[in-house]
Amino acid sequence: MEWLALLMFVCVCIVLLCGYPVAFSLAGTALLFAGIAVATDQLNPIMLKNAFSRLYGIMQNPTLIAVPLFVFMGVMLEKSKIAERLLTGMAQLFASSPGGLAISVVIVGALLAASTGIVGATVVTMGLLSLPIMIKSGYSQKLSTGVICASGTLGQIIPPSIVLVLLGDVIASANRDAGINSDPVSVGDLFAGAMLPGVLLVGLYILYIFIYSRYQPEKAPALTHNLFANLQQNTSTKETISSNTVPQNSVRFDWRALLLPLFLILLVLGSILSGVATPSEAAALGAVGAIILAIIYREFSWQRLREVVRTTTKTSSMVFMILIGASIFSLVFRAFGGDDAIRELLHSLPGGIVGAMIVVMLSMFLLGFILDFCSLLFYHHTSCQF
Repeated sequence: MEWLALLMFVCVCIVLLCGYPVAFSLAGTALLFAGIAVATDQLNPIMLKNAFSRLYGIMQNPTLIAVPLFVFMGVMLEKSKIAERLLTGMAQLFASSPGGLAISVVIVGALLAASTGIVGATVVTMGLLSLPIMIKSGYSQKLSTGVICASGTLGQIIPPSIVLVLLGDVIASANRDAGINSDPVSVGDLFAGAMLPGVLLVGLYILYIFIYSRYQPEKAPALTHNLFANLQQNTSTKETISSNTVPQNSVRFDWRALLLPLFLILLVLGSILSGVATPSEAAALGAVGAIILAIIYREFSWQRLREVVRTTTKTSSMVFMILIGASIFSLVFRAFGGDDAIRELLHSLPGGIVGAMIVVMLSMFLLGFILDFCSLLFYHHTSCQF
């Protein structure tokens, strides 16, 4: 029945390219092929009963509780105007130098990534805030959009990242399937391992902007006094500095805009890396801390809380629906012997483990053009269990 697994894999790729939601594409295609296989006596229907135990296992997984809590933390910080305060403060610090606003966007993007872990929220927030000012200030459109997109994707790797939480669960599931129970890779280990690459990536972004602005200063000029005043007026904070009190090329950084969210980020990460709290407990701490910051900044209201809860519910539902769909797809795929076929294919590639790793990474790179991180993670997990 390996040909059915291959056909199902190709069919789900076509369905995804047609624009159907990933969760329903995976689950729907799997159930359709399972029904055909049962009707033609090629699959025992008892195999499908395992889907209920898999779904129940998802519901009982304590690690996944961290997902909605981290989402809530990020959305609350976004709605409480943390991004505006950070961007205004960083602009004060770097405004007098060429490329300073772009460097501010990268740093703020890294801080938002460490506080939200959500790529879409960071890109939209930074795009709405900084892109108009960068264009008006004479920044190159290519540089402006590239900086915003690049800094927005830092949420993928800089912990606490939702991607790493989900990846930790996927690795644990793969270890169980492979019968590996010794020395498991925890979410805390993934957070610790992602710190250096995340910081290194931020440093490379800043280095590129620095070199670019030195060779082409006309495409990344210093922020002028009027545009800096516009940036302050575009933010809805209650503690911005009046434009009349900011002289040309002055540098006065509002440390309060940085220290409180940075303290919350370090508190969440430190509790995980030190082993004091589990990822779920640290996520709960971050959610409560985000509410406290909103109250401190006088941005908390019941209406805003309802908006945050609604957004959190939508995002978390999307993640878990993809997880459920991927679990059903994986069950049917393995029942058809697809995992054995892929294992044999990867083992037969030249180069051994290195060759197999290159093929897997290349396929992930290509699928990244059409799938988001959550879909790609679970989709690749179901099709590459070797």
